[in-house]
Amino acid sequence: MPTSAAKNVSRPAAKTASKAVAKTASKPGSKPALKPTSKPGSRPATRAATADAVAGKIGAGADSKAVAGAAAFSKFIAVLQLIADAQTPPNVAKLSAASGYPRPTVHRIVAALQAEGLIVATGSGSTFGLGPRLINLASHSWERSDLRLAAVDALMALRDVTAETIHLAVPSQGEMVYIEKLESPHAVRMASRIGTRVSLTSSSVGKAYMATLGTAEREALLKDAPLVRFTEHTLTDLDAVRRELDATAQRGYAEDREENEVSICCYGSAIRGPDGRVAGCVSISMPTFRRRADARTSYIEPLLAACEAIARRLGPASGR
Repeated sequence: MPTSAAKNVSRPAAKTASKAVAKTASKPGSKPALKPTSKPGSRPATRAATADAVAGKIGAGADSKAVAGAAAFSKFIAVLQLIADAQTPPNVAKLSAASGYPRPTVHRIVAALQAEGLIVATGSGSTFGLGPRLINLASHSWERSDLRLAAVDALMALRDVTAETIHLAVPSQGEMVYIEKLESPHAVRMASRIGTRVSLTSSSVGKAYMATLGTAEREALLKDAPLVRFTEHTLTDLDAVRRELDATAQRGYAEDREENEVSICCYGSAIRGPDGRVAGCVSISMPTFRRRADARTSYIEPLLAACEAIARRLGPASGR
């Protein structure tokens, strides 16, 4: 994938990269208005984090003014996120437009990320994709995930019983992120992949997670939720979302009725960790034409049993 332009940045470029940190750090309070970008897997635009949303979430829970270099680091992460989320490798002009940062600033950030192996040049050398170092770091995180290791056997059993696609997701910065996916044996499969981010209010894993939260915590997340219409079935009214989450909590599992993708339905449930909080969520996804009539027996009961099995593996104090 990399071309000659993707080779390691020379020492002068590395110096330029290092200046980027100093230069971007000089304006810790300046976060421009930013445009949303698309998430992987041809998802609608709001699934993406805008650059300032990423930067803001990075600093959530900490005073960025009190941490030297936090503002500059947030800008670097924002640009890296835009590259990761792009459906096709973006160039500097697109990154500048999407982030709201001036082109010279983006040039410096890109040079720094390239120098560290976090991104590489692609195509003609003017566009960028994720680099081998970032992929290596991500693979270490994925391989060492306690939740994934505890869940893998139960997920495989659930896939075999249902013959449908199984996802394991965790909450991350106001969305859910898939950290494991087991493909259905059928020819028609889901377009998702590990790393895909989905909405808290339209996906079954998101609803399953939100339904476990207390009122204050749930409302804090709903306050920032975009509530964008992905399909004609997506709930975009806040009161309707609240009612759906209450119903989810009452029945003990979540449903995605073509709210995230047309012709795709899902069932989701939460996994409680040893501390009683949600460690992650599991979903069963399938095309609507393949959904069986006896949903309770075919999907819901096996799903709940899998989540309970994973909870037991996580620790003796766990429960669904």
